[in-house]
Amino acid sequence: MDPWLIWLIVAAVLAVAEIFTLTAALGMLSAAALVTAGVAAVGLPLWVQLLAYAVLAAVTLLFVRPLALRHLQRPQRTRFGVDALVGKPAQVLTAVSGTDGRIRIDGEEWTARSYDETLVISPGTTVDVIEISGATAIVYPRD
Repeated sequence: MDPWLIWLIVAAVLAVAEIFTLTAALGMLSAAALVTAGVAAVGLPLWVQLLAYAVLAAVTLLFVRPLALRHLQRPQRTRFGVDALVGKPAQVLTAVSGTDGRIRIDGEEWTARSYDETLVISPGTTVDVIEISGATAIVYPRD
């Protein structure tokens, strides 16, 4: 069997293993094996192929993988939709209890419930939006 074909098979096996593990390490090794398959296809000797694989694997694992992982683990920069309302201040329009009430968030009126079922929040109070449940804001008074 030709060496380039062996490297190609190694690259495919590593790529499939990466799909199941999602570590990014096996994907980098797969890319190194794929490039080494090209080196082998040119007809370079085995020691050059092994050297190429070792150098490419080291470079991708030491430099490319950390960059890729950092990019994947970046926090989401902006929230939108109802998620953007969580944490915002709101004004109580009608008394908010554990069952009903009305508030104004960014100029829009919302139905609201108190986070604490026993707490009744009077009109004019500033509250924080804790979460959005359907079309109802769950709120808690500011200190």
